Amino acid sequence: MNYGMIAYILGRVLLILAALMLLPLLAALVCGESALPYALTALLTALVGGGLWLVRPKTREIYAREGFTCVGLSWLAMSLLGSLPFVISGDIPRFIDAFFETVSGFTTTGASILNDIESLSRAGLFWRSFTHWIGGMGVLVFLMAVMPMSGERSMHIMRAEVPGPTVGKLVPRARQTARILYLIYTGFTVAETILLMCGGMSFYEALLHAFATAGTGGFSTRNASIAAFDSAYIEGVIGVFLVLFGMNFNLFYLILIGRVREALRSEELHRYFEIILASIALIVLGTFRRYGFAGSLRHGFFITMTTLSTAGFCTQDYMLWPAYLQTMIVLLMFIGGCAGSTGGGLKLSRVMLFIRTAAADVGRVVNPRRVNRVEMDGKRVTAETTGAVYAYVALVMLILLGCTMLVSFDGYDFSTNFTAALSCISNVGPGLGKIGPSGNFSIFSSFSKLVMAVTMLFGRLEIYAMLILFIPSTWKRR
Repeated sequence: MNYGMIAYILGRVLLILAALMLLPLLAALVCGESALPYALTALLTALVGGGLWLVRPKTREIYAREGFTCVGLSWLAMSLLGSLPFVISGDIPRFIDAFFETVSGFTTTGASILNDIESLSRAGLFWRSFTHWIGGMGVLVFLMAVMPMSGERSMHIMRAEVPGPTVGKLVPRARQTARILYLIYTGFTVAETILLMCGGMSFYEALLHAFATAGTGGFSTRNASIAAFDSAYIEGVIGVFLVLFGMNFNLFYLILIGRVREALRSEELHRYFEIILASIALIVLGTFRRYGFAGSLRHGFFITMTTLSTAGFCTQDYMLWPAYLQTMIVLLMFIGGCAGSTGGGLKLSRVMLFIRTAAADVGRVVNPRRVNRVEMDGKRVTAETTGAVYAYVALVMLILLGCTMLVSFDGYDFSTNFTAALSCISNVGPGLGKIGPSGNFSIFSSFSKLVMAVTMLFGRLEIYAMLILFIPSTWKRR
């Protein structure tokens, strides 16, 4: 284990986090609020980061073990230090609550323990939503974009932080790939901010909702979430951008360089839009009498996208909908967005590979002599990839059941406990039962909140970057 290189990278991550905290500090000054919580936290983060950064490793080689360890430790450190402004300012006085809210922000889960969001300071609301934007693409990907990293080994960091069954480079250098991803990410955020302002939102609220949409997180500035604006235009804009942020960002790069046909041939993209259309159709059929055709179409599109993209914004209480629609919403929470998107869940490409591999295995049982190839986009998928998909799905189910069991000690019903765990591992936000659109996670004990916060980190980092921290052999020197 290259401890020196891990400390060096962790230090640089914390220095970037300290610099990013200057934005909520500026927001506090502009809004006439105390900037002290952000100044103190930024200073502490910079001191810790600077101390670690001064460690000079003997070698800058990064292998898979160091890459995953760097990512896991970085996200833990970011969450712990990122909680401090909420505690110091008094916006969220209890540390465990502040930690839960911060982890929910960075992991773009959107689960909240706040009963009165609008009582937070404007700087606090800014930092809360900004954590979504930071976590959406990943702070280590940002680090790779703005600072030189250690050669091609830096791909181990990108693989540990970017979601999906496989991660590739758009261009030969990983640093250039990271820059391209962040340019697309930032461009969409700016475009959405402008469009939301055209719908009547102030610049402040438009920017914060764009942050939450970009990270597919779902934190709003209003207690009633997007429903508070009661605007079909605003819901449409956010819904369309949720479609975009739920797609694989590699496709946008292909479109930018003129390879449109190649992008449109993506099987995952086809299934993505098929699921969207089918879900909207089912919601329209199930809620037509309640809202009328136009209303059911409007709410069907928004609820489908906020669930499938794992954003978790709310406009309607779907707990009042038919049971089969609630079941469909749970399935969408499982699936999540496309690989390489900012969405959570299992990822659509992984679900497709899981189904195709299972079908091939069944085919081999029925006809052992038959060769059943698993393909994606016309290319054969290796046994290593399909095996990894099986392993990942199995680990997700184990963590999901474990989290459900642990939070059930609080005494709530199975629907509440199970969807709370599912919401955390899939990074969705709201669930069913007492944590539906009209509830939140404040009902749980401190122990359950800690369990769910760790589960959110497992979900956002796709298990391995967190799991490796708990394996003793990780910390042994080579």
